Amino acid sequence: MGRAHVSTDRSVAGRYRLIEVARRETNRVRWYADDPGTGRPCLVTQTGLPRDAGVAPSRVLRATESVARLCPGRIATVVDAVEESGFLWTVHAWIDGTSLDEVLAGEGPFTRARAARVALELLDVLDAAHAEAVTHGELSPGQVFLREGAPVVVTGYGLAGATSVPRLTAPSYASPEQARNERIGPAADLWALGAILYTMLEGRPPFRDRGRPEATLKGVDRLPLRTPLRAGPLTQVVQGLLRKDPRERPARQAVREALTRALREDDGTTATALPGTVRYAGREWGRRATLIGTTLAVVTVAAAVLAATRGLPGGEGDPASDAPPAAASVPAAPVPAAPGATPDDGPKTPAPSPSPTDDADGLPPGYHAYHAPEGFSVALPGGWKRLDTSPGADGAYRVVFGADGDPRTLAVTYSERVGADAVAVWRDDVEPLLERSGDGYDRIGGIRATTYQGREAADMEWSADAGGDRVRTFGRGLLLGGGRGFSLRWTTPAADWSQPASREALRTVLRTFRPAPD
Repeated sequence: MGRAHVSTDRSVAGRYRLIEVARRETNRVRWYADDPGTGRPCLVTQTGLPRDAGVAPSRVLRATESVARLCPGRIATVVDAVEESGFLWTVHAWIDGTSLDEVLAGEGPFTRARAARVALELLDVLDAAHAEAVTHGELSPGQVFLREGAPVVVTGYGLAGATSVPRLTAPSYASPEQARNERIGPAADLWALGAILYTMLEGRPPFRDRGRPEATLKGVDRLPLRTPLRAGPLTQVVQGLLRKDPRERPARQAVREALTRALREDDGTTATALPGTVRYAGREWGRRATLIGTTLAVVTVAAAVLAATRGLPGGEGDPASDAPPAAASVPAAPVPAAPGATPDDGPKTPAPSPSPTDDADGLPPGYHAYHAPEGFSVALPGGWKRLDTSPGADGAYRVVFGADGDPRTLAVTYSERVGADAVAVWRDDVEPLLERSGDGYDRIGGIRATTYQGREAADMEWSADAGGDRVRTFGRGLLLGGGRGFSLRWTTPAADWSQPASREALRTVLRTFRPAPD
């Protein structure tokens, strides 16, 4: 997920002042914050809770303290935890490092040696916790912080089993047994370790986030693993850790030996500290600490400055790396600005041409205009919000919108590596992946060139299986020139395609979508 520069004067527990969103991911937001009581900066993690969850914040504190005693200096210090407004708010002492997901978003895949080193440090933490029968259960790149010249720091202990849902955060890193809502143990953490190792090597998770936790979990449980291409001698251990049956996953000692061999066989880079973004990020986080730890007057000024920057791009990436590619509720594409089909029932019905609109002017009742910091705006149905953001290389990103209890989704994808023929993008790049996805892909009608907002575009429509249901997707790809482009993908249950509300929503999206001016 990309950093969202959103300032706020909001406080948590009447004490911790939220300054800026540091990171967003599925069901979790991390904030830079300030503790006026101590004058020190801190990190506050906001985790969404299911209705009537009944989470005891003291559980998080006890679990973290227990593991911290077993693995000193490797577990982030939790100074407070409260349940407020349907969220669990966990307050961490400042961590002088950068989350692994942020490093990957900025740098892309790691070398094998670097990935093996991080995995070994994670394994040390898991070994200490598992020796006392403590399972993490929520491990993901967002829970792992890299530090220059020091071992990783892990957050998130105490969340597993705190509610009735199988996993609270990062469902694409859940183990299959979690996806089936079965009792979990250390093997679930080994699966997560394998998924993190896969992500470090391949630059994408082994199972993509499909926008809705339940759909993502079904994919983790049922879909086959795409063979890693960059793992080299680590391929066997990665595939072993990601076996669906927890009884078939390798023992920790076998994993440790395989990772250690990868370090020994490296050409000498293993003796160096984690390079690149970690050092840069350390300076950046140090700057944040200085900013947040100043007087409240300065904090107020800083918040105003941050608010002025919220229109800057988030630097997020290409969803092409989702695996396996599928036409699910949040379909993946190798080139984001891919084209799409008509919004009407029949493939031969012309797509609605856009008419000018000025933000909320002329919107259906309940709709609201959304201005994305990445550089686009669109009107969304009432109750809809940003569900997920997938980063990629070269400034590409995908943002998924939807609402709790609403099976429809809108995915907006941007790329700076789009071909010059909008029809060819769908035909040559996207459709072959959809055909190989195993999701019952079936194109509806032909791929048609069109003009959208005075620019070259193309439309394609298809149906597919997603999480046990049949869905229908309309896609429109828009070329901006210079290799840049957007794609809009509107997905609904196939049975609801002709519903007036869905038709109206698609028309409104196409009428109001606007890239930011160059």
